[in-house]
Amino acid sequence: CAGGQGVSVVLSEHLALLVSAPEGIQKLRGLILELAVRGKLVAQEPDNNQSNWKRGLFSDFFSLEYGDNLPAPKRTGTGEYPVYGSNGIVGTHNECRVQAPCIVVGRKGSAGALNLCRENGCWVTDVAYYCIPPSDVDLDFVFVLFHTLGLDNLGKGIKPGLSRSEAYSLPVEIPPLAEQHRIVAKVDELMALCDRLEAEQADAAGAHARLVDTLLGTLTQSADAADLAANWQRLAEHFDTLFTTEASIDALKQTVLQLAVMGKLVPQNPNDEPASKLLKRIGQERARLEAGGTCKKSKSMPPVGEDEQPFEVPESWVWERIGNYAVQTDYGLSEKTLSMTEGVPVLKMGDIQAGKVILGGQKVVALATEGLPYLFLEPGDLLYNRTNSAELVGKTGIFRGLAQQYSFASYLIRIRCFNELVSPTFLNFVMNSPMFRETEIVPHLKQQCGQANVNGTILRNMRIPVPPAAEQHRIVAKVEELMALCDLLKADLVEARASQASLADTLIEAALEVA
Repeated sequence: CAGGQGVSVVLSEHLALLVSAPEGIQKLRGLILELAVRGKLVAQEPDNNQSNWKRGLFSDFFSLEYGDNLPAPKRTGTGEYPVYGSNGIVGTHNECRVQAPCIVVGRKGSAGALNLCRENGCWVTDVAYYCIPPSDVDLDFVFVLFHTLGLDNLGKGIKPGLSRSEAYSLPVEIPPLAEQHRIVAKVDELMALCDRLEAEQADAAGAHARLVDTLLGTLTQSADAADLAANWQRLAEHFDTLFTTEASIDALKQTVLQLAVMGKLVPQNPNDEPASKLLKRIGQERARLEAGGTCKKSKSMPPVGEDEQPFEVPESWVWERIGNYAVQTDYGLSEKTLSMTEGVPVLKMGDIQAGKVILGGQKVVALATEGLPYLFLEPGDLLYNRTNSAELVGKTGIFRGLAQQYSFASYLIRIRCFNELVSPTFLNFVMNSPMFRETEIVPHLKQQCGQANVNGTILRNMRIPVPPAAEQHRIVAKVEELMALCDLLKADLVEARASQASLADTLIEAALEVA
């Protein structure tokens, strides 16, 4: 048919774009099903022109029957008959309630979900319907047809439920049985092609990820800044083919942080004051503040022995513990004090995102809350999440808001540095690096009351590489420059994908119009 030929032209000319677009293969599957039930997927019989297709409402051809309740404890599990819930098989039983192949349609929960049962017997529970097509309608064709009716969009309510009356009012078209068989065969053929395309995409994506990891690994294995520059140049020549996914750009960001904390991102300057002298000045400043009562006294942490150092750092660097490096570490306010009345905003774990502290929308505490003046945040304070799920423990962000206007909750720990002596941003980069998570967070994760926890005592003992103060600032400038580049890459990627998705949708609409 002419419409089918037009569809073929649209698809064959633009198949590569459709497949590569976001969710492109999924959209292609939907298009295949839509064309199938319109009679545009296979050739019509001569002089047919769809004149002998039957048209009517859903209820003219099909009936949705209620399933029967069968709680899990009552299922035998002996395997004779499958038991279907709203979204597929949930067990087996030694009895059946449906004694023919059928289509199972989710009624509650996964409303509109479709499953095909080819068995001559099954049990459909009361959260689903079942449909046994009439003898002149092929079961597989009905399964194709039902996928194009948008049954999953009919569910309503907090726990979506599919109403039979709404389904019964949907218009449907049924071709002759012989054509149904041809349509099903063509759909199976094209779905198999989609399966192969998806497998190829997965293989390509896996190979791409391994390639990116390998090449980024050459950067962290660089001997020094000069070696890194050479390896970076080789990588830069292939940016357009390597960093084409959000995951690859995120991997690049992590590599930048890793290079930063290893002392391989910027050259060392022999004229910089060595970190050993910087740490002495930090110790002297802490003693002065503690003597003056403006800083809580804290116990000194033991030095990091050579056998405790996770990796070698440049000669001018020193390994130190956070408890000796920071001026203080403090737990925040109890969650019980939080309210929605006017007061001081209190930051929580969810406000820490990608090394930043997101301001706005926080619950508040009264200004008169006990301990609050001491727990006001200052610009440059770091907030560390000490408890939650394992992947969230250790998240750290830097506070960039105004002084004396925000506080923080007790499941966060504030880390305050001597900002006049060191860069808190550098410490934030260290604590968000893969190295820090691998060596300082993961080994200490403990489950308490169902949640992971890495507490303040452990935090104070955590090891960090400390460069000279001047080098810290050079590293921060370079990291921020490269992170901005990564953000531009990601923004371009998002924009390109949005354009690609829009174009793919336009092509699908064009194909349906031709049909």
